[in-house]
Amino acid sequence: MAELRDSTLWANRKCLLVCSAVAIASMQYGIDTAAVGGLQAMPGFLMVFGYEDPASPLGYGIDSTVQQLMTSLMNLGSCISAIAAGLFGAYFGRRHALWLACIICLAAVSVQIGSTSKAGLYAGRLFLGFSNGFLVVFSTVYCSEAAPAHLREIMVGLFSFYVNLGSIIGSVVDNYTSHYLSKLSYQIPLASMFIVPVLLGIALFFVPESPRWLLHHDKHDEARKSLERLRYDHGNQLELEWAEMIRGVAEEQRLSQSSGFLDMFRGNDLRRTLLCWGTIASQSASGVWFFIGYQTYFLALAGISKAFEYAIMNTCLGFIGVHLGLFAMNKLFGRRTIMIAGAIACGLCELACGIASSVEPTSKATGNVLVAFTALFMFFYNAGVGVATGPIATEIVSSRLRAWTVGSANGLGYFLAWLVAFCSPYFINPEDLNWGPQYTYIWAASNFICVLWFYFFLPETKARSLEELDEIFEAGIGARKFRLYECRIVEEAKHDVFGDEKVEEVAKQAA
Repeated sequence: MAELRDSTLWANRKCLLVCSAVAIASMQYGIDTAAVGGLQAMPGFLMVFGYEDPASPLGYGIDSTVQQLMTSLMNLGSCISAIAAGLFGAYFGRRHALWLACIICLAAVSVQIGSTSKAGLYAGRLFLGFSNGFLVVFSTVYCSEAAPAHLREIMVGLFSFYVNLGSIIGSVVDNYTSHYLSKLSYQIPLASMFIVPVLLGIALFFVPESPRWLLHHDKHDEARKSLERLRYDHGNQLELEWAEMIRGVAEEQRLSQSSGFLDMFRGNDLRRTLLCWGTIASQSASGVWFFIGYQTYFLALAGISKAFEYAIMNTCLGFIGVHLGLFAMNKLFGRRTIMIAGAIACGLCELACGIASSVEPTSKATGNVLVAFTALFMFFYNAGVGVATGPIATEIVSSRLRAWTVGSANGLGYFLAWLVAFCSPYFINPEDLNWGPQYTYIWAASNFICVLWFYFFLPETKARSLEELDEIFEAGIGARKFRLYECRIVEEAKHDVFGDEKVEEVAKQAA
């Protein structure tokens, strides 16, 4: 009965509250991508940063270079800061990194609001990227290290929850300011990005440092106090978790050759690094950054009326998808199944958009197909790949190298997102290749490639503690045999806490 109570969210409410406060960091990325993606379809924004174009349905046009830079510079800045996250996190911890990100974010948003020059806009986007890289990396790493094993998918999955909540906020604000023929049309959406650094900066005063980070820095007393603050029940369950953490950290330190970047590419850590990178890269391979960054502009060019309203609808469907994905991961399926099913569904949605555009590019029926399958794509992405990548990417890497590996993986992810943002205008813009919706053929193919990679290489990590995963990878177990492996670290921790006689007595009763 005690174990049943420990498995509920209510029994772990302290940790859930703390992780919810930290995970709000990821809402910044959702607000930004939705709000800035919509700016490109606002006459008030285009009057300042675009040019008059009577042939455009909007009355104004925007140069492809401006589109590329304002969307991609944020991803480039995020890429740089995510790569640097490992070095910073090794010395200063998770909380200090998040505080620094909040300060940079406040400054970057202020520059964007106050600037009327393209150079000022670009500088603000780049520095906002520096902030977002730290916000995403350290919030997901913290939640992974703080959460109990059986609820990690929910607490790390809060990343997707907040990204979508941010997207809804950004889309709604855009919708209500898009008709202003003044700077307020884009300054108000940009000002909404003050929400996250203010709330997070205050919340961090009440958040303990990651217990695993403290253990790796030989601060055992502080680590123990941190774990106790994160757990409501201080009984046997906490003692078992603490014993596992002690053993896991000791084993990692015994096997480590150094404490930095190069260890990611040695021994079993190389496999874990490649898996983490591939998992994060699958987000970009799904085509989601194209849909998030350009859906409003994309629908407007396709002649779809109420493009802003449809963008809000899509983000709300994505929000529903996150909840269903979290439920499915926790109660029904593992991470691997969710990833495979989500990638298949996303690929089929994109294939439908491409085929419809190829058959009748300008018809009303094609416009309806684009709206419907764009909405379905956002639902399936968030219920599958979107919600599962965070838990998997933070679980499959070693505790000692988590900030290094997750940071570099997010750096790769941001680079790929930057590449998508940089290249997409050339494909869809009427002044360039003018592929329009047929661009989705590329993303359909990349999703189907991801399905094969997930099936053959991605292991199932559901309900495993981080220390158990360390042991399984060290044993060199194949991806499709992970669920069958029995870890010795769990039994050893039980012996440490209860003693040999008590463990044997419980085992006999269970038999």
